[in-house]
Amino acid sequence: MDQNQAMVKMVFDRWNALIKNFSTSLDALTDEQLQHEIAPGRNRGIYLLGHLIAVHDDLTRLLDFGDKLYPELVKPFLESPDKIIAEIPSAKELRAAWSTMNETLNQNFDKMQTNDWFQKHTAVSDEDFAKEPHRNKLNIMLTRGSHLAYHHGQFILIK
Repeated sequence: MDQNQAMVKMVFDRWNALIKNFSTSLDALTDEQLQHEIAPGRNRGIYLLGHLIAVHDDLTRLLDFGDKLYPELVKPFLESPDKIIAEIPSAKELRAAWSTMNETLNQNFDKMQTNDWFQKHTAVSDEDFAKEPHRNKLNIMLTRGSHLAYHHGQFILIK
């Protein structure tokens, strides 16, 4: 295993552990508990779930895997704060979307070669990437993993 392979493996070992830990926490909560706020006046669990799905769905664009699976989640979970949009998907629908999102991402991840992870993502120009080669696809995975860990820390406060 060369250095690049080791780096990719480390990132994905962590990513997979984060997904598993969040999924375990999600599975331990009832649909009713997902309606609870993390703290008084803060986001509900269902909002965090929808937010994470929408953010992970954006990986399909950033990593050049194709079109988003759930573009309808952008407005309620990325562009709007919790409780502003009255009609959001049910907990059951979001749980299914979480599973589908992870399965779809994993299928695409499995097609990637080690060197693919060190190529530019779609939100960086060729000019900027030439100056800043660290703005690559693997870096996107690092930032999304940190984002997931942050929200998992909030999510586990739901009772």
